[in-house]
Amino acid sequence: MEKKTERIKELVKILNEASKAYYQDSSEIMSNFEYDRLYDELTALENETGMVLSNSPSIHVGYEVLSQLPKETHASPMLSLDKTKETESLKSFLGDKTGILSWKLDGLTVVLTYEDGELKKAVTRGNGLVGEVITGNAKVFKNLPVKIPFKGQLIIRGEAVIKYSDFNRINSELEDVDAKYKNPRNLCAGSVRQLSNEITQKRSVNFYAFALIKADGAEFNNSILRQFEWLSEQGFQVVEHRMVTSDDIEENVAYFAEKIKDYELPSDGLVLMFDDIEYGESLGATSKFPRNGIAFKWKDETAVTKLKEIEWSPSRTGLINPVAIFEPVELEGTTVSRASVHNISIMESLELGIGDEIEVYKANMIIPQIAENHTRSGSVQIPDNCPVCGGKTEIRNMNDAKSLYCINEECQAKKIKLYTHFVSRDAMNIDGLSEETLEKFIDRGYIKEFADIYHLNEYEEEIVEAKGFGRKSFENIISAIDNSRNTNVVRLLYSLGIMNIGLSNAKMICKEFDYDIEKIRNAQEEELTDIDGVGEVISDTFTEYFRSEDNNMKLDRLLKELKLEKMESGSSDQQVFSGVNFVITGKVMHFSNRNEVKEKIEELGGKVTGSVTSKTNYLINNDSTSNSSKNKKAKELGIRIITEDEFIQMLP
Repeated sequence: MEKKTERIKELVKILNEASKAYYQDSSEIMSNFEYDRLYDELTALENETGMVLSNSPSIHVGYEVLSQLPKETHASPMLSLDKTKETESLKSFLGDKTGILSWKLDGLTVVLTYEDGELKKAVTRGNGLVGEVITGNAKVFKNLPVKIPFKGQLIIRGEAVIKYSDFNRINSELEDVDAKYKNPRNLCAGSVRQLSNEITQKRSVNFYAFALIKADGAEFNNSILRQFEWLSEQGFQVVEHRMVTSDDIEENVAYFAEKIKDYELPSDGLVLMFDDIEYGESLGATSKFPRNGIAFKWKDETAVTKLKEIEWSPSRTGLINPVAIFEPVELEGTTVSRASVHNISIMESLELGIGDEIEVYKANMIIPQIAENHTRSGSVQIPDNCPVCGGKTEIRNMNDAKSLYCINEECQAKKIKLYTHFVSRDAMNIDGLSEETLEKFIDRGYIKEFADIYHLNEYEEEIVEAKGFGRKSFENIISAIDNSRNTNVVRLLYSLGIMNIGLSNAKMICKEFDYDIEKIRNAQEEELTDIDGVGEVISDTFTEYFRSEDNNMKLDRLLKELKLEKMESGSSDQQVFSGVNFVITGKVMHFSNRNEVKEKIEELGGKVTGSVTSKTNYLINNDSTSNSSKNKKAKELGIRIITEDEFIQMLP
């Protein structure tokens, strides 16, 4: 009994830490698979022993909300559904009743209130008792009606989600591997909880209704199916659903299981509700679960294999990620042999050891993960030294998860990744300096800091005679370097590779400080946190970077090599493209590249997207007669196609 009691305490601690990371910090310290396994173990022990701790996740929902957003207590607690992975349990649940089977979307639950036909309030689920008010952000969800025909008070629940296509697009725009989002749910949670709804709008958040809580005076014939139909009539997109009985529940589950393989919306299962509203409500609820519905979670396809090694993969920020290398197995139609372990916390929870028998799966049928370690030898040693430079490593706690870092500032991995970032397209845009070329120049001592790139002409003879180079290669590199001397402060700030500073953050910070590099480098933490979208983590790493005398001296030497074009915060009368959406395709002649056209549009208040939609105002294409997919789409939608010359004529 004592061992079981201690195990309960251990499981409560582990699961609460995981919930805190997931709900509050939008991060993960264990996989969903591992969480479900530990949760099931906990509830089994609680049932067996009759002991339930006051802070057990089996009687508490979610985690305390911590944010600068206003908070509001829900009128009634938002309980989670009980769950199963067996279709037989769904049959048993339904009995002789009719049910509604629908997607269980994996995003952020939001409660919406409409009055007199207008959206008045939006609140996140939060911890189930207290949520965050995000009304301004909800108003820019892509598919959400802000006005509806119904004039009574309406309260509904739904899921805010980001489609996989938008998730992949946003991640593809982030060159920094460390800045990329792990999954659509994390990206959505961060997007919905922004203090600026401008950022939310750019993230393409969608809303899908899944429950009607209150609709004064409306009649639904005691049917959830009718509620869904009525919500669609009001302009809402409703989760895809099917009417089911115990006779056909299996074939309907199979339908959804097949569809999820290429479904655009992130989903972690299904929800089954009794269609008979009064019957469902008459069943009441436990302290945690309502009895009118049940969640069905996918049984992931798993494979057992042997762990061959842990590869430690450094990045330009010093973060060293553990990657599991295992004997190849077939999963969801593809061969996989490696999976990110994400951080030290997850590695330790799995007790990984070389030669261990591990069970692997694809999270949401896409991302390889370790589900379980059957051997649990725990023999993997965390390296004391960086695998690249041999320098000392240290474990740091970041968002309640332990991660490994190389602390040697002279680490080659940091340098190569940092310089690769510096010369990238959105930074200094120096074509010809590949990662391989930079590695050679760094090894030979040509480059020790950013400014040295602008003195590579001093090594003309050595470079021309080096293997793989020649006169033409050298001249092309020097030409690209010289072209990069004319740049702007946004590119410069982004190019420095400051941790957590992506291109969008760099733009916001530069604009706030009038594009003045001296004001920017001397910015104080409180000034930075006043900027929408810049929180304490970003302000801390930013000010820490510029507190370094060495970093400032290197920046001074770099500035001597550059000519920064004058940029001004656009006044309202200069924002001629405010509210105007552009798409750019094909070759450009008057600008150096399409990215330069994009910068000009954004500078004047416009927006550039990657695909033509009904919201596009102009497609810029110098070949208006081409049969490209963008041209065809624009013509179908009646969107004006303009040439680069016509665009230039629109400029102030």
